[in-house]
Amino acid sequence: MSVVPAAGAADVDCPLCAGAGGVPIWCGAGMRLVRAEEALHPAFYRLVWDAHVPEFSDLTPLQRATCSDALALIEQGMRDALRPDKMNLASLGNVVPHLHWHLIARWRDDPHWPQPVWAPARRAADDAGQHALRARLPMLDAQLTAALQARFQP
Repeated sequence: MSVVPAAGAADVDCPLCAGAGGVPIWCGAGMRLVRAEEALHPAFYRLVWDAHVPEFSDLTPLQRATCSDALALIEQGMRDALRPDKMNLASLGNVVPHLHWHLIARWRDDPHWPQPVWAPARRAADDAGQHALRARLPMLDAQLTAALQARFQP
């Protein structure tokens, strides 16, 4: 599976144009889903728009609707599979100005709760809990891939 767009706008200095941006899960409909490799937050995914655009408003109305549909589908899949206390969705792009969304499953006992995952940790990670969560991610990856393919592949 190709995770770097073959056509469309690209920026040679952009890490999301040059690489996947995480562990590839699915690619299609002008976007890709990757699992970030965040040590303290294993259930951290990114939905990356393939073409290099900095803002959501740079997309056409149809592209925005497609992206929103994918975000809702991924979020619901994560909620169903993992039962987190809260889902965090963020599109910042201050460091990497390439449109991408962070989808992060959060639990009240995670190292940063209730602060954002980018804040200083407030407690040590529960290694056993994180190991158990990591063991569930391949099944979640497969479920998300199947749901996205069913929704967006012809």
